[in-house]
Amino acid sequence: MRRVIILGAAGRDFHNFLTYFRDNSNYCVVAFTAAQIPGIDARRFPVELAGENYPDGIPIFPEERLPDLIKELKVDEVVFSYSDISHVDLMHKASISLAAGASFSLLGPKDTMLLSKKPVIAVCAVRTGAGKSPAVRKISLILRDLGYRVAIIRHPMPYGDLAKEAVQKFTSFEDLKAQKVTIEEREEYEAHIANGFAVYAGVDYERILRLAEKSADVVIFDGGNNDFSFVKPDLLLTVADARRPGHELTYHPGEANLRMANIVIINKVDAAAIENTDEIFANVKQLNPRAKVIYSKLADFVERPDEIKGKRVLCVEDGPTLTHGGLSTGAAYNVAVRFGAKTIIDPRESAVGSLRAVFEKFTQLGNVLPAMGYSEEQAQDLEDTINQADCDLVIIGTPIDLRRLLHIEKPCDRVTYEIQEVGNISIRNALDEFVKKHPIKMEIPLVH
Repeated sequence: MRRVIILGAAGRDFHNFLTYFRDNSNYCVVAFTAAQIPGIDARRFPVELAGENYPDGIPIFPEERLPDLIKELKVDEVVFSYSDISHVDLMHKASISLAAGASFSLLGPKDTMLLSKKPVIAVCAVRTGAGKSPAVRKISLILRDLGYRVAIIRHPMPYGDLAKEAVQKFTSFEDLKAQKVTIEEREEYEAHIANGFAVYAGVDYERILRLAEKSADVVIFDGGNNDFSFVKPDLLLTVADARRPGHELTYHPGEANLRMANIVIINKVDAAAIENTDEIFANVKQLNPRAKVIYSKLADFVERPDEIKGKRVLCVEDGPTLTHGGLSTGAAYNVAVRFGAKTIIDPRESAVGSLRAVFEKFTQLGNVLPAMGYSEEQAQDLEDTINQADCDLVIIGTPIDLRRLLHIEKPCDRVTYEIQEVGNISIRNALDEFVKKHPIKMEIPLVH
């Protein structure tokens, strides 16, 4: 029996355990490690989910302890199980594991993808913040207009009590409040709920999938970071970011998503040089020549654009896009520049608590404030940082309206954004073949 540590970040790691390791007598998982997300490394994977082979559950440790853990726990194999990491950094982790005496491995689609009874569309990406969520919103609305019942399964974000969050279904904002989801979770769920779709998430994706299938003609897997799908897709769309050319070749598992894709969406083409788009297109054709390519932009909509000109503004952006997504600015900053803000202030001067640590760690950040909200404490730090900022106006560029969650004492303007195709091929056109292969099955009433 091989002794295993699973390197994770509260998502892919738990899924890999449940689908491959839990009932596998050849392995004993002695620990998880945690990275990327603050505050998730002081928990234990609960016995309710771990199963009869793990009567005490499984401990979770900070990833920084990996070399010592390999020796202390007599580990034979380290299994890497999270996403959005450069190929170079991934191999550094492999080298650390090898140097400590353990083997290093990755699990692939055949070992971890669930099989659905319903047709599945997966939307994944090359990097965090490429524009998956707007693409999922557009696809779900198109399918509903065509008469399909759509269930959306979201990549996991179980940052709280893992046993209680094993299977989650959200159909209203009241559900979000009742289950005490974080700002980060709300950013992924709210827009789908507002459009009238149920969102399924949690830890145990076998049970989550079976629940979602009961009320759906089509299941959409809404990916997280640049992870690959937990469910075997009949159609895979991979989103690339024109602001980050070359990343489609150098990040894991984004490159795998690019190589597997049926359709590649090159997004934000309006915000990047044409050379960027050409480079990504060339890389797509080299790695995956059969894939269709769609060009798109994120069209932004501003509540009161006339209020921005001449103002000293604070730009609040989507947190993960800027942090482990590696970008320096986002939608709020772009709008501030376009509509003539006098000054875009540096939020470092008012940052408090955990936000100070964020700026110290992610040195690429420009004069923007990442809306970090993985816990109540971080949300409070975000509120205090905004309210202490010396500005005339706060521009909110996050996927949700922070004014409903935080007490912001300053005037605010909000930016929303939706994906719009640029060119001859639309997402609707690209769905034609899928729709033909998977027509709606009309239920025939029983005749008594």
